[in-house]
Amino acid sequence: MSERDRTTSLRYDRPHRPLPIAALNRSGSLLARLGLGADLREVSLIRAARRSSGLHHFGDESFRIPMRRLLHALEHEAQLHFVGRHMVRQSLVRVLAHRLRIQAELDRNPAILGETLEPPVVIAGLQRTGTTLLQRLLASDPSMRVLAAWEAIHPAPLSTTASPERDREARLRTARLAERALAYLAPDFAVVHPVEATAPEEDVLLLDFSFISTVPEATQHVPSYSAWLETLDHVPAYRYLEKILKLLQWQGPRGRWVLKSPHHLEQLDALLEVFPDATIVQTHRDPLRAVASFCSMVAHGRGIFSDFVDPHEVGRHWKRKALRMLDRSQAVRERKSGAGFVDVAYADLLADPLAQVRRIYAALGTSLKPDAERQMREYLDLNPQFKHGRHRYRLEDFGLDRETTEREFAEYRKRFELARE
Repeated sequence: MSERDRTTSLRYDRPHRPLPIAALNRSGSLLARLGLGADLREVSLIRAARRSSGLHHFGDESFRIPMRRLLHALEHEAQLHFVGRHMVRQSLVRVLAHRLRIQAELDRNPAILGETLEPPVVIAGLQRTGTTLLQRLLASDPSMRVLAAWEAIHPAPLSTTASPERDREARLRTARLAERALAYLAPDFAVVHPVEATAPEEDVLLLDFSFISTVPEATQHVPSYSAWLETLDHVPAYRYLEKILKLLQWQGPRGRWVLKSPHHLEQLDALLEVFPDATIVQTHRDPLRAVASFCSMVAHGRGIFSDFVDPHEVGRHWKRKALRMLDRSQAVRERKSGAGFVDVAYADLLADPLAQVRRIYAALGTSLKPDAERQMREYLDLNPQFKHGRHRYRLEDFGLDRETTEREFAEYRKRFELARE
């Protein structure tokens, strides 16, 4: 069967599990009693990060408060299986080790903080509304700067003694290993959202380094952490994101940053506090399709870490979250009288992608150059829709009543004149 013939499973409550992983999980309780279980205690994670990086100084340690909230939720709510706990621990140690590396780079090279960032383009919209396609089109323009997946995993150099080229190759190797591991553990996820080491990735992954990010609630069941996150001022997390962008720009290449994440839609006030001249590109789609599609993506993602995936809980959580994102973003738009926003409809993006790109460039006060247009057309030719297979999903699988959901999103649909798909 070719990649394009693959269709995703609708059995979210029975996640795909390769036989060796299933066997490890069955042995998990015994292995944990033998001391082989993953330790998610703060002291153990900090010790491992310091050992891994060879560094000790974190600088600002305000990250510890949200980290503790997340660790509590992971321990008491997420129901991680044996292998899932190990993957989560590995990720947490990586994040902490990179906080140490980032601080070390800033201490060695204080000029990094003097880097000037051009006003970024920020692609925001509900999940599954064309944000990835739009980001990857803009990434085809050599004058634009995007976050590659390998940079999102390793934003700081791993070594201070290796050449930049050798260090980059080491970071790429681990990112490619992660790409292969994901394809092995969850082949359906690659159909829903391809993850490739050298491809553009969401900068919400950089907010993970502050432990103030919606990535955990999209990949694990952590309701107490998610609720607490909504009470926070997110400006400090965006300040730290700005530092990381400066560090990445200092390493090269340079260019106008294209940021992209649905996370930003919920936090536009904080984002614009840090990047006041940003151009916000808000993507729009039939909200019932967008919500159902993302619920499916979340369910497939959670199945990587846990044997217990409740599609109805996923539906309740992310429908409420989508409504909150739209309400909060609309309030910001009204305060700014719509200035600095470009709206892109999913249907228009699929019908004529480059026409939408030209609208964005016009809002930036520039035009699409022939070389950039050629590369964008090449990207479209090489990446047709359904390249990796067909993503199947149904609103009802997540316990969401179509009539009720339609009523809840009616104002949004009317405001942006969104047709039903």
